[in-house]
Amino acid sequence: MNLSSLKPPAGQKHRKKRVGRGMGSGKGKTSGRGSKGARSISGYSIMRGFEGGQMPLHRRLPKRGFTNIFKKEFAIVNLRDLEKLEGDTFDVDRLMELGVIKKLGDGLKVLGTGEITRKIQVEAHIFSKSAAEKIQKAGGQAKVVGAAAPETA
Repeated sequence: MNLSSLKPPAGQKHRKKRVGRGMGSGKGKTSGRGSKGARSISGYSIMRGFEGGQMPLHRRLPKRGFTNIFKKEFAIVNLRDLEKLEGDTFDVDRLMELGVIKKLGDGLKVLGTGEITRKIQVEAHIFSKSAAEKIQKAGGQAKVVGAAAPETA
């Protein structure tokens, strides 16, 4: 086989169709766009989801559910994850450094899944009731940080 003898398969290469170049070209006058209508004019663009006047799919489907715009997304850590880690003091910066949490979001929440067997200090924005109990039962401290102080009148 010789590199100079290589050719593309038959029918792969096409010459560009030059539209609007006279009646004899086969694509003259209206350039293949037809006579009238939205698609025949320059600058035509179709709306996303347009189905030719038929009721679009996103309007035919029933509305379901509810999206809470005030929802808070917390970074979650379980006690079993803290048990595996070395050290006895854990806060947001330390957990990010260790790679336990990637994105903080609205804060750090510690959940009570798993057991803790040693004395640790944890600083987080929220603790579940079971997590706080288990940490204190093991002799540790569950410290809430960044909580807003209650307003006084």
